[in-house]
Amino acid sequence: MERTRAEVDATLQTAKLDAAELLPAAHCLRFGPAAAGDVCLLELEPALCAQLRAGRSLVIRGDKDEQAVLCSEDKTYDLKVADTSNMLLFIPGCKIPEQLKMEETHCNIIHTEIFGFTNNYWELRRCRPKLKKLKKLLMENTYEGPDSEKEKDSSHLKYTTEDLLDQIQASEEEIMTQLRVLNACEIGGYWRILEFDYEMKLLNHITQLVDSESWSFSKVPLNTCLQELGPLEPEEMIEHCLKCYGKKYTEEGEVYFELSADKICRATAQMLLQNAVKFNLAEFHEVWQQSVPEGMTTRLDQLKGLALVDRQSRPEIIFLLKAEDLPEGDQERFSSLFSLREKWTEEDIAPYIQDLCGEKLTIGALLTKYARSSMQNGVKVYNSRRPIS
Repeated sequence: MERTRAEVDATLQTAKLDAAELLPAAHCLRFGPAAAGDVCLLELEPALCAQLRAGRSLVIRGDKDEQAVLCSEDKTYDLKVADTSNMLLFIPGCKIPEQLKMEETHCNIIHTEIFGFTNNYWELRRCRPKLKKLKKLLMENTYEGPDSEKEKDSSHLKYTTEDLLDQIQASEEEIMTQLRVLNACEIGGYWRILEFDYEMKLLNHITQLVDSESWSFSKVPLNTCLQELGPLEPEEMIEHCLKCYGKKYTEEGEVYFELSADKICRATAQMLLQNAVKFNLAEFHEVWQQSVPEGMTTRLDQLKGLALVDRQSRPEIIFLLKAEDLPEGDQERFSSLFSLREKWTEEDIAPYIQDLCGEKLTIGALLTKYARSSMQNGVKVYNSRRPIS
């Protein structure tokens, strides 16, 4: 049975409300037969609303044992449930006061049916993409070349772009960016990471060709490389290696690559360090310089986030420590670093926490939150705020 205007006015009088201070229209609410409490509300920032209105999609990603995230085309958000003390009602076609003020109303009654209700809603918080799993999946089956025994065995897992989008908690743009960082390439429709020894074999072919042809490392012709090295390795692998270690450009219709000395020196250092637990720093410097192509100069700053120097030991040593192999969470990352070394200078620790920084989070802010500073021999150092077991 629907309420009349007289009943509404009587209710206002009982509540001691002055009708003159209210809009003349009154909503009379009732629960419809299909009203349910299993509806979810999602709070979106204006940019995401605009993307939905433009016909784009938002995707919720995560396995059963993972905290769900929501991904747009280029960003990742944590999903958090926010409770509210007031019940939230879903009312199709409900008009808000601003809309009613713009309409001609004459003390009318608007009978409204409630479609659903809830006491909470989902809110989004921008977060870093969870990309560590990406490398883990691809490292299960690295590419060792077309003639390797693994390529003849179809039982090894391989992942397409769709497979990765289904399993990695990150947006498509963030995943594709990380694939480039990992130097992954698409082979037969599947994303693969080259086995490091095979990658170094390809790089060695290229640097030897540059040396034998007396080319400048800043001007390596693609077509000639493919012609000369094609009989040794697949052309697509040669070009992929050039892309990993160089920058492509065109001059007078010809495609060239400018090879990066820093990247080549860094890869050579990794090759030397990966089989040694610790390396005498002075000896390493000498062997490293002898191992890179002639004309390139090795520097320790080329190894940021790859290797760590211990200047407290005698003699000084260097060892492999890859930032990409450290835990993904902030606290876990700092705990891991402080378990390796009790005190760090900002210069030493920065390469290992740089990827934890966000749009508004700096290295200084991270150190303030997770470390204590002190002076040691006139140098500021940082140690853990928590006891390290």
